[in-house]
Amino acid sequence: MNNAQLTAPQEALAFILGGNSTVTVVSGKTGARYTFKVRMAENKELYFVSLLTGADNEGDFSYMGIIPTNNMEFRLTKKSAMNDDSVPVKAFRYVTNALKALQMPANVEIWHEGKCGRCGRKLTVPASISSGFGPECIQKVGVAA
Repeated sequence: MNNAQLTAPQEALAFILGGNSTVTVVSGKTGARYTFKVRMAENKELYFVSLLTGADNEGDFSYMGIIPTNNMEFRLTKKSAMNDDSVPVKAFRYVTNALKALQMPANVEIWHEGKCGRCGRKLTVPASISSGFGPECIQKVGVAA
């Protein structure tokens, strides 16, 4: 298994917004975990955010909302499967707001699944597993290796 914990706020945020990421957040208080997919739209003006809601780790994702690139604020839309009171929505907002403030969210672990956050290829090089990006993609997203 090539999963790796992301421990620096800049790198965690860069991974989440890499364009093709799957990230799991785990509460240190409750043990609850949520797996999110964050995909950049073709027009590169927003990201689509989905939540793993079923047993199929590849296909059972439900649409949650968007992150417009102009303000980077996660928001729900009319087609969102959840509302503002949903725990996964609160968790995603909590994590991304902390990361944008360059702070690791308190009592939360952030993990990637072992695939590049930009292109989705399986990561095999230890430095790539640690950062969440392959050697070519890390240069394109501007994260220090």
